[in-house]
Amino acid sequence: MRTRRWISERSAWFGGARRVAAGMLAALLAVAVAGCDLIEDSDPSASEKGGAGPRVERKASNPPPGLPAAFTAGQRLDWSACPPPSAAQGDGDAPGAGWECATMKAPLDYRRPGRDTIDVALIRQRATGEERRRIGSLLLNFGGPGRSGVVGLPRYAPDYAPLRERYDLVSFDPRGVGGTAPVSCGKESFEGSDACEKHSGRLLPYVGTSHTARDLDLMRYLLGDEKLHYFGVSYGTVLGGVYAHLFPENVGRLVLEAPVDPTLDRLQGEISQVRAVQRAFDRFAEHCADAYDDCPTGSGPAQARRRVIALLDRLEKTPAPTGGGEKLDADLAALAIANYLDLGEDGRRPLVKALTEVMEEGTGRKLMEEAYDHPPGARGVPARGTASGGNGTSAYVAITCADSNVRPGFDRTAEMADRIAAASPVFGRAWSGGVYLCYDWPFEGERATLDVSADGAAPVLVVANTGDPTTPYEGAERMAGELGGNVGVLLTVRDEGHGSYPHNRCAAEAVHTYLFDGTPPGDDTVC
Repeated sequence: MRTRRWISERSAWFGGARRVAAGMLAALLAVAVAGCDLIEDSDPSASEKGGAGPRVERKASNPPPGLPAAFTAGQRLDWSACPPPSAAQGDGDAPGAGWECATMKAPLDYRRPGRDTIDVALIRQRATGEERRRIGSLLLNFGGPGRSGVVGLPRYAPDYAPLRERYDLVSFDPRGVGGTAPVSCGKESFEGSDACEKHSGRLLPYVGTSHTARDLDLMRYLLGDEKLHYFGVSYGTVLGGVYAHLFPENVGRLVLEAPVDPTLDRLQGEISQVRAVQRAFDRFAEHCADAYDDCPTGSGPAQARRRVIALLDRLEKTPAPTGGGEKLDADLAALAIANYLDLGEDGRRPLVKALTEVMEEGTGRKLMEEAYDHPPGARGVPARGTASGGNGTSAYVAITCADSNVRPGFDRTAEMADRIAAASPVFGRAWSGGVYLCYDWPFEGERATLDVSADGAAPVLVVANTGDPTTPYEGAERMAGELGGNVGVLLTVRDEGHGSYPHNRCAAEAVHTYLFDGTPPGDDTVC
C-alpha cells in the first residue's frame, strides 16, 4: 500500500487528564535578542541533523501584533533531542536521531496575553539542501482535530521528503492535544461533557481553531519566517483558512489539501459528507462487480446497498468477533468501510477481502483494523478509544465544540439526525449520532461557519480529489471561492480517496512547483 494511509484519518468536520502549566507573564524571562538578523547555530552537529553547511537561524522582523515582548523578543525556541511521547500524546518510542523538539510559550487567552500561558509542543526535521537555498520552515497539520503533530510528523515524513530539500519540516500539537494544554474528559476515556468541564473547564474556551491559528503566527515569527509556509490536510485546511483570514499579510505558500467546505455549519457538513461517502461506496460496488467474479457486494450498487445494509442490521443485533477484546458492531463496520474508501484505489482490494471475511466467515478482524483510523466521536461515538492513543477523543470533541456554535434544541437535533440517516442508506445511521456531539457542551462555540476570506493574501493552493468521500469536491470549490478571487487557486485531481499528495504525480508536481517557486498552477488546472 502506498504511503497515503495516514490520509484516511478522517476530518472531524464531515471527515487523558493533564494539568496545563500556567503562570503569570511576569514569570517569563525577557531575554534580549541579539541585534543581528542571522544567528549561527552553536550546535556543532547541526549539519549532521540535516542541511548542508553551517546552520543559520533566521530572525523575522514582524512579530504578531499585540503580544508582550516576553513572547517575542524575549523568547527563543530551544531545540533539543525529542523525548518519548507522553501519555496524552499516545506513548511510544522517541523518534530518534535527526528529530528536534522545542516548547513555545503562548498566551492562554490572546485577548488577555498578560495572564496565563500554555506550553506548545513542536517538532522539526531540518532541511537537507544547501543552507543558502533553504526557503524556511514548512508547518504541517495532518488533520483531525485531535491529532498530535509531534507524533505524526516522524510517521508521515517520508511522504514529504522532497519538500525537505528546501524546507525545515515542522509540526506541533494544536491546543488541547497531546503535549499542548491537553484536554481531559475522564480519567481513562471520554466520559462526556460534564467530565470535560470538571477536568479541563479552564482550558475549554481557548482550544478552538482561531486560538491555534494565532499560535501559528507566533511559531512563524519564532522560526524566523516573515511569511507562513504551511501544508494542511482535511481539518488542517480549516486551520490554514482561518490563519489566512486572520493574517492575510503574513500568508506565504499555503497548501490546503482535501479541504473542508467553509460555507456549511457542522450539521450541514454531516449531510454533505454522508452523501459523499455513499457515492464513493457506490463507485466501489461498480468496481467490485466488474473486477471480481465473487464480489461480496454483488452485481452493482443496488445489490451492494442491500447486502451491506443486511450485514449492518445483523451486526447491530449480534456483533462479530474480531480475535481481540472488542467485537465489531454496526457503527464500527460502517466506519471501517468508509476508512477503506478514504484510501481510494489502494483500499478497494483490502475492502473486498474485509467484506468477504465478515460476510462469509462471520469474523470482523479485517474491518476492525480500519475502524479506528479517524478520531472516534466524528460519527457520534465519542466514548470509543482512538487509534492515535492519548487524549485524541477528548481533544476532538473539545475543539469541535469550541469552534461550532450550532446548539439546536432537542426537537431540531432529532430532526437533523433523521435527515442525516436518510441521506445515506448504508452510512446514515452511523453518521446520525454526530448531531448530539455538542448538545450539552458547557461553553458557547465561536461561530456557525468558517470565515476564510483573505483579501490581499498571496495565492493559496487548494487541492481536491473529485472522488473524495470525506471532504466532498464541491466544498473545495467553495473554499477557493471564499478565500477570494485573487487568492484561492483550485487544483482539481480526478482521483478517488481522501487526498492526493504525494501519490498522484501530477498533483505532487504542481504542489512542488508552488512550494519551491511560489508559482501556483493556472486557473482550471486538472490532474
